[in-house]
Amino acid sequence: MTKEELWKAVLGEMELSLSKANFTTWFKNTSILANEGTSVIVGVPNGFIKEWLENKFHKQILTSIQTFSPEIREISYTIGNSLPQSNVKKDFSQFITERVFENKQPADINPQTNLNKKYSFDSFIVGSHNELAHAASSAVAKNLGKAYNPLFIYGGVGLGKTHLLQATGNKILEDDPTKKVLYIPSERITAEIVESVRNKNVEELKSKYAKLDMLIVDDIQFIAGKEKTQDIFFATFNELYGKNKQIILSSDRPPKAIPALEERLRSRFEGGMIADINTPDFETRLAILKLKTKQKDIALDENVLGYIATNIQKNIRELEGALNRIIAVSQIYNKNLDVKEVKKLLATYLSTPYKKTTPQLILKSVSDFYNISPNDLIKRSRKKEVVRPRQIAMYLLREETKSSFPEIGQKLGGRDHSTVIHAYEKVKTEEETDEITKQEIVLIKERIYQSFDK
Repeated sequence: MTKEELWKAVLGEMELSLSKANFTTWFKNTSILANEGTSVIVGVPNGFIKEWLENKFHKQILTSIQTFSPEIREISYTIGNSLPQSNVKKDFSQFITERVFENKQPADINPQTNLNKKYSFDSFIVGSHNELAHAASSAVAKNLGKAYNPLFIYGGVGLGKTHLLQATGNKILEDDPTKKVLYIPSERITAEIVESVRNKNVEELKSKYAKLDMLIVDDIQFIAGKEKTQDIFFATFNELYGKNKQIILSSDRPPKAIPALEERLRSRFEGGMIADINTPDFETRLAILKLKTKQKDIALDENVLGYIATNIQKNIRELEGALNRIIAVSQIYNKNLDVKEVKKLLATYLSTPYKKTTPQLILKSVSDFYNISPNDLIKRSRKKEVVRPRQIAMYLLREETKSSFPEIGQKLGGRDHSTVIHAYEKVKTEEETDEITKQEIVLIKERIYQSFDK
């Protein structure tokens, strides 16, 4: 059997086990480039499909190949429809080994500070909508604990608050690596406090926070209504403030508009600098898109970028989401999209803010994408092929429906809220640092959006 005949037979089996959309997405323009002895090299059109076949379909492809060629033991994947010239003279088994054991770059997160190194002042686009918040953050970075303390930044979802907070922390560490900085979402603080109360080591937790030079708390509004959390945070705030240690907080609204927030905390939050971030104007949105494409080393037509900047106005996160969607489709089908194609691609995306998705729809979209049953997401299975989709589902339930962590845990088999928090933060970090995860989420959202019109 020739390599062409072998791959045709494999594709026939794969087509029977997958939906038409999945088969076309992952196996179009693939082929066997080499077949020697016990090893096979499969050519794929781009890096996204390469990673997907390696991580999702590898076992199924190997099983199928062995049905027709039992001697095959190894499969590797390479981008292109021919072997790279540099590898033509290379020993075949050496090429296989290099491909099979190729490692992904780890997420660039500092485990001690929780800061992501990709967030910097250099990559933050300043416009009229955020110049006050940026100026205040820069001043804090230059004069820690003395310029504006606390610094309270507020604004809507996806406008760049997290970027600015983390950029400030990264700048502090860049100038003085000995500084003790911690970035933490407020719900993580709540979880740590609940755990410390349960284990009767609250003082130990307070001591940990008291040793910091800078405490950065994202989405502080979520501590409202949580009496014990507010008590301990109040004590921590006073401890740090009394030592001239820097405190930076973010929220989706100003302190006076946070309901169920204790007055003593509201007073502390309003005692420093309050800066807001608003919706970016067209010029800023276009500048952001150009920066993102430059960072991703991807060229898009100026008219395409202009169309996105004109029609995605709500926030930066949606802006980048639309861009990621276009890039994913462009890479999957290996073509440059024009404005007409982009307009069609974003049609459902642009209408989704007016339509509310449901947990059931999200779970179905995730399970369909990963080719598993929705019940698998709820069961107690710890299989790798189920754990990963379940974490993605938790992340999307939080992002798309704004459900609380306990509510999400109940929807997915009664899991503890701390499990959901861990999954959410893990996937969120991967979406920001790993291109494959980002594109997976783009494609799952595509399914969700398309289902609105069915």
